[in-house]
Amino acid sequence: MEQQDPLVAGQVPQLDPEVKALLNAGRLPEANTLFDQVVSRVPPGADRWQRSAVLVNRAKLAWRLGRIPLALELAAEGWTDLDGEHHDNLAAAQAMHALAYLLEGIGNRRAAIDMVRLSAQVARRAMARSEAAAEVLGHSLQGLGGLLNFRAISAPPDEAREIFEEARVCLKEGLELAEEEQMRRALMAAYSRALAGVGELEQAEETAAETLRQARDADDKWSLAGANWVLAGVRRMQGRLVEARTLASRAVAAAEAINDASLLLRYSLDLADICAEMDDHVGEAAALRCSVAANKTATVTLQEGLGQALEQRRVAVQAQRLAVAAQEAAARDPLTGLANRLGLERAAAGLLEGTSARGRVPWLVLVDVDQFKGVNDDAGHAAGDATLREIAQLLRRECRAADLVARWAGDEFVVLLGDSGGNSFDVGPTVAERIRAAVDGHDWTMVLGTAQRPTVSIGVAAGPAKLDQLFAAADMALYRAKRHGRNRVEVEPHVAVPEIVSGN
Repeated sequence: MEQQDPLVAGQVPQLDPEVKALLNAGRLPEANTLFDQVVSRVPPGADRWQRSAVLVNRAKLAWRLGRIPLALELAAEGWTDLDGEHHDNLAAAQAMHALAYLLEGIGNRRAAIDMVRLSAQVARRAMARSEAAAEVLGHSLQGLGGLLNFRAISAPPDEAREIFEEARVCLKEGLELAEEEQMRRALMAAYSRALAGVGELEQAEETAAETLRQARDADDKWSLAGANWVLAGVRRMQGRLVEARTLASRAVAAAEAINDASLLLRYSLDLADICAEMDDHVGEAAALRCSVAANKTATVTLQEGLGQALEQRRVAVQAQRLAVAAQEAAARDPLTGLANRLGLERAAAGLLEGTSARGRVPWLVLVDVDQFKGVNDDAGHAAGDATLREIAQLLRRECRAADLVARWAGDEFVVLLGDSGGNSFDVGPTVAERIRAAVDGHDWTMVLGTAQRPTVSIGVAAGPAKLDQLFAAADMALYRAKRHGRNRVEVEPHVAVPEIVSGN
């Protein structure tokens, strides 16, 4: 059972409780109109706990107004704000109390009870530093007691009394804290049901009757519904079924008027049981139809929630894929499809460290197309681009899948050989010579026609070094290859390879 949320030091905007008051009076069209005015506003200067309390309370209002998608959206956003340490924060306690109501509404009673218990714990910790904590704690205890009442009703008889007793203790403490009239009525209604559950029928009837009188005076249909429901239960226990049926019917009518699906489901099921005991099959059928309609709200909510969760997951997966694609695109050369300089730099450190950790020799092969400007001048830029793409394919063909092949810039390519295995002395030069021969022996007729055929010069370096050090060494070897006539492979002799190889 649930009623009014606390208004803690400006944490809930002024119009929000007015919407709830209209709901509790059964004035749904007016509540809907006013809700539209407040739903998009968050108090200026609110911290995340206060924002969470506002959002989740508005989720409750949207729920009772039948605006399920909006209720789920507000609840999810408010719950997200609630994540983290909250210790003795009153706004956090208030938000958790509201979340418990929503969890109960969709049928997750265990989670609802856990949430409202946590709400009470947080509010209790705040008692030493804030006078408003008593009000928040009172509401949390009312919510906990009401949920325990519902749990006890559904429990086996040998367990029910103990649960009702726990509810009675919670609600009695709440009544000792309560000062605001609407909160007291909510606590009294729940307390009277717990009293009936532990067998104190006379006190239960007296408390429920007083709640009924106050609720009528205040036009509080929420408390009116609860009081009639409790009195119906008392009359049923007393064997006065005709009166019980009348009171239960009033409880159902009031729950319908305030559009509270959780109450409506509970009250209509109890009315159906009373009618069944009286052999009133018509009344029983009508009550069961009402319970089915109330239960449909929870089903629709679950369907809406699953739909929203699926859509959110789809959007998240799509965003993840776009982010990965953007990352990959940023690290890939659009002309050749090879890694670009950024891609090489991102991947090189891991490859070099892994190779050295296994006692292997990493090799860097630096490839430069000889007199590429002449290819462009003779055959045109389109043919030049086609030549670079063709060379990229040849590089892929002559290298292993684990090797990192990249276009460094213009007509320069880099091949980073990782775990070379075996005799590491000649792996780099061997791969380089294969690349040189592949380019030199390739049939370029389809790409260049009768234009000048490309060749490559290659510099090779190895050693337990970083990428920039290997590149600098390979670049020196490449310079020698160019100077000595091009279309050849040179190896930088100044890299200390033997010490690494000896560890194999």
